[in-house]
Formats: sequence, structure tokens, C-alpha cells
Amino acid sequence: MNLVGKTGQAVQISIHNPSQYICANCEQILPDWKQQQFLWVVVVLQQSRYPLLEKTAQVETEKERLREKFMRFGCDLSFNLRDRGYVTDLIDPRTGYPLLSHPGAVPHDDTAVATALLNYPVIKNKCRVLVHPQWGTAVYPSVLLSEAPPEMIELVTRAIAPLHGWTELAN
Repeated sequence: MNLVGKTGQAVQISIHNPSQYICANCEQILPDWKQQQFLWVVVVLQQSRYPLLEKTAQVETEKERLREKFMRFGCDLSFNLRDRGYVTDLIDPRTGYPLLSHPGAVPHDDTAVATALLNYPVIKNKCRVLVHPQWGTAVYPSVLLSEAPPEMIELVTRAIAPLHGWTELAN
């Protein structure tokens, strides 16, 4: 799904089978999740106003703004799917730990998962920065995990995206 925010910044949301890392470490990342038959990974990429390569006050403020935007959207999506009976959680991009479940022994790595699922390169400096094909390093990755089928995730995402100022772009 390709969306755009009120400020003109793009948002891309895609749904994937879990990466090998998530499959191998699911119980260490989400210890509450036992025997989930199907698990889907929702990758949310938000275009940043600035490249996220340097650690400046401006970049840190932008990362916090994008994190808050994701957390609001992610909570809405997660609670909506949970209300429908689907185990769902969002990962705090800052800590790598789930927000609605008990944290596990292993933190989740949004950048590594986005790299594995989208095949985008990463620049390794003090922290690893994803490189988007159109936005370069002006991209903020975040992740939700759900047992809801992709059609349900997409339906709910389309319903709540406008509440967060995101409108869908025509393909």
C-alpha cells in the first residue's frame, strides 16, 4: 500500500511471510505467542524529512516524530485486529521489544527484517540505516506482527490510515 501524509511524506505498508530470523526467534522475541499457526509481518516505512544517517538534534527529533506516528497507527491497527480475535503486536522501533506482549530475551531488529523481506541495502554506521530505492536514507522502518490474514490486515489498514492523516495513492 502506498500512502501519503498531510505533509506530503510517503508511507509504504507491505505484508510478508516472516523472515528466517523471526521464524527462528519468535518465542525469544514474543514469549507470550505460543503455537501461532500463521504469522504475518507488516512492514511500515515512513519517508523522513531528512536523511537519517547523521545523529543530529534535527534527525533525532524527526525519528521521534516518526516513531510516535507509527506507535499511534500501530496501536490502532493492533487493537482493531485483537478485537477481531487475532493475536497482534507492534514492535517499539526504539527498543526492539513488543508493546502489547511481554518482552522476550531477544529484541526485534526492524532494519534487519526490512532488509531481509524487502531486499533493501543497509548502511552500517553507529546504527544501521536502511536505504530505500526512492527515498535513500530518509526512511524510518517499523514492524507489526499478526496472525490475522493479509486480507484482514489490509482491510483494517485501509480503514484506519485516514485517521492518521494518510491517504492512499492510486497505483
